[in-house]
Amino acid sequence: MRAIWKGAVSFGLVNVPVRLFSATENHDVQFRQVHVKDGGRIKYQRVCSIDGEEVPYSDIAKGYETADGQMVVLTDEEMKSLPSRSSKEISIEKFVPSDQIDPLLFDRSYYLEPDKTGLKPYVLLRDALAKADRMALVTVSIRTRMTLAVLRVREGVIVLQTLLWSDEIRRPEFDYLSEDTHATDKELAMASSLVDSLAGDYEPDEFEDDYSEAVEALVSSKIEGGEVKETPAARPEETEVVDLLAALQRSVDKAKAAKSGGASTSEIRQDEAEEQPAQPAARQAAAQKGSSTGAPKKAASTQTTAKQTPAKKSTTKKAATKKAATKKAATKRKAS
Repeated sequence: MRAIWKGAVSFGLVNVPVRLFSATENHDVQFRQVHVKDGGRIKYQRVCSIDGEEVPYSDIAKGYETADGQMVVLTDEEMKSLPSRSSKEISIEKFVPSDQIDPLLFDRSYYLEPDKTGLKPYVLLRDALAKADRMALVTVSIRTRMTLAVLRVREGVIVLQTLLWSDEIRRPEFDYLSEDTHATDKELAMASSLVDSLAGDYEPDEFEDDYSEAVEALVSSKIEGGEVKETPAARPEETEVVDLLAALQRSVDKAKAAKSGGASTSEIRQDEAEEQPAQPAARQAAAQKGSSTGAPKKAASTQTTAKQTPAKKSTTKKAATKKAATKKAATKRKAS
């Protein structure tokens, strides 16, 4: 077991260092909600009931709904201002007769284990409780909120049981039980005879959770029969960063292909245009306007220059040939 709280029991002028352990555990069968088709687990999202948008945990606050349906939002700062206690002390207020604590008030149960240094005062408190046949009424703050609890002895160990507040116990309001109706003497005698015939001692191991055992047997039979779904790994959620990296990689690959003569520049631009997601009307119009005046014109100019380069070299060569012929003719006239 793992300790969930550490502190000390204040017993007059004596402090008993203790650790708190959960005394109970729930063995109810736990089912998962899954998709019948493939066995995938069902995910739940935090969605705002007004705008339908998913809300990140950082934007979620505590809200108090009034009786008329109004909502009062409480911030973290306001919650911190509320009275709370973080004391590591179990303070004994008084010792009360055991029969004065209605079992309906019991909430959660914990074992108290003493530290090695506090073994002697722990045993002293345990034996005093057992001899007095009383429960120690205490106040304790386990999770910031102060609550009432009792200490009692069970099998040589001090048990702490938290109590519900008195106003948390509902009062039964059954009008028909308020009538002056009682069983007859004959009926009561027969009922008493039935009670005597079923009298016995409580043996915890006498009863078992047949539902849990039946579920486990059913699951085992399905496993043995091969009725098990091989649930594939959940599909990872794509993010904008992953998409950006993929787009950059495609751009690099196409640029290399164009450089090696595998694809023309115009083909690359056409592919990139096809990969662009649909744009809103306003952005699309702006993009079209820019294409008629901006960067696309510069690209077209680049293409024109690239196409005209061979023609320019040819004109220069002709000019050089003509100049050489003129110079040769002039030399010939001068010689004659």
